[in-house]
Amino acid sequence: MSKKNNDFGIEKSLKNLGISKENKGVSSGGKYFAHGETIESYSPTDGQLIAKVKTGDAKDYQKIMDAAKEAFKEFRMIPSPKRGELVRQFGNKLREKKDDLGKLVSYEMGKSLQEGLGEVQEMIDICDFAVGLSRQLHGYTMHSERPGHRMYEQYHPLGVVGIISAFNFPVAVWAWNTALSWICGNVTVWKPSEKTPLCAIACQNIIAEVLKENKMPEGISGMIVGDHKIGDLLVNDKDTALISFTGSTRVGRIVGTNVAQRFGKSILELGGNNAIIITENADLDMSIIGAVFGAVGTAGQRCTSTRRLIIQESVYDEVKNRLAKAYGQLKIGNPLDEKNHVGPLIDQDAVKMYLDSIEKCKAEGGTFVVEGGVLEGKNYESGCYVKPCIAEVENHFEIVQHETFAPILYLMKYQNLEDAIAMQNDVPQGLSSAIMTQNLREAELFLSQAGSDCGIANVNIGTSGAEIGGAFGGEKETGGGRESGSDVWKYYMRRQTNTINYTASLPLAQGIKFDL
Repeated sequence: MSKKNNDFGIEKSLKNLGISKENKGVSSGGKYFAHGETIESYSPTDGQLIAKVKTGDAKDYQKIMDAAKEAFKEFRMIPSPKRGELVRQFGNKLREKKDDLGKLVSYEMGKSLQEGLGEVQEMIDICDFAVGLSRQLHGYTMHSERPGHRMYEQYHPLGVVGIISAFNFPVAVWAWNTALSWICGNVTVWKPSEKTPLCAIACQNIIAEVLKENKMPEGISGMIVGDHKIGDLLVNDKDTALISFTGSTRVGRIVGTNVAQRFGKSILELGGNNAIIITENADLDMSIIGAVFGAVGTAGQRCTSTRRLIIQESVYDEVKNRLAKAYGQLKIGNPLDEKNHVGPLIDQDAVKMYLDSIEKCKAEGGTFVVEGGVLEGKNYESGCYVKPCIAEVENHFEIVQHETFAPILYLMKYQNLEDAIAMQNDVPQGLSSAIMTQNLREAELFLSQAGSDCGIANVNIGTSGAEIGGAFGGEKETGGGRESGSDVWKYYMRRQTNTINYTASLPLAQGIKFDL
């Protein structure tokens, strides 16, 4: 590890989180074992090897699943408020470890330290949300048409919930799913991204403390680091009641199909191609801030990153010029240094995709307002630092129709708002969207049935930075899944209708007679 990054206390944080130079990537409640190949986790910050992780194989997977199924038998019978107490304690542990875990997220993934700490705060917030929810898993009662009968609906836990998460949010998305799964009485098996395995091991170490202190079954929380073969096992396992998958649309289509074929349940959080509409009635100061953060935050590697700006022609030139000036003020560098706005892309593959996308945009006729490129020099040793760039395009360009996981922002003009909304909706993805306007009629049209077709639609805030209180997810090729807040807990439970006859006779529904 470079001295520069060690100055930020990374070595100390790794130690506090239980991360060593050699780690095993399969855990059942904190008991580690692994018999697969060894992978290495390099930081995109400085290109240095952080640690090695031994992955799991098929036998390790089965051991994890057997432990989970056995733990479920006990865990489902524990009252939900008691399960909520475990989540409360987990949230408190996260508060104690927030600085250390936030640094690790920043160092292993490459997002800014503020965003790394913010991601851990999301974990804490979902724990708080889930604790309150643990006393509110309400069913319904209804009147029966038959005298002396009572009808009601209730919710029961599903069983084993499989979680497959992506590198860009290496801890928060797991926590979204896990906190709700646990208060619902489910147990979890997590396959984290191979690009950020140390973040997953750190989380597993933290929850292991809670399980041990409460003498709870280890199989409540399982984790296995591995390649796509482990993911295939999890997706195709009939004992996995629900698969929550975060990743690309291409892989999500395979996951959804395979889970559906065995009549399992899935939550799919897939691609985003998010737009902000800036009207002539927008507060442009606010619009620039929202657009820039949405486009360059996490180096454009959020599923909610702003990819497209659809700007009313009367303010187009002003917005374009102000954006170019703002981009000129961005500080790119070590994400552990809070003075920097933008960190690196996750790896060299991401850099190649970024460069290829720029060339494709130019080939289709795109004109770059702010040029891109790879940064070189002593502050960019990893080769993963790139320049956020801006291009003028048409919405129908093939490259614009795709999600590019990099800081490339596309600008386009519109004349009337109906056209702008149509342009925004005219992409395969449907995750997040926003409009910047001080006109009530414009805002309400955007939120109406004739407005945004995305799962998230915002007014006067950007496309990224969702709160855990609302359901998170999107439509179309984004997958249709929902995670986090609202009544999303119902995804993690099975619904059951109950009828109780407390009379001495057996009347049938719909007035049917069946006398013997």
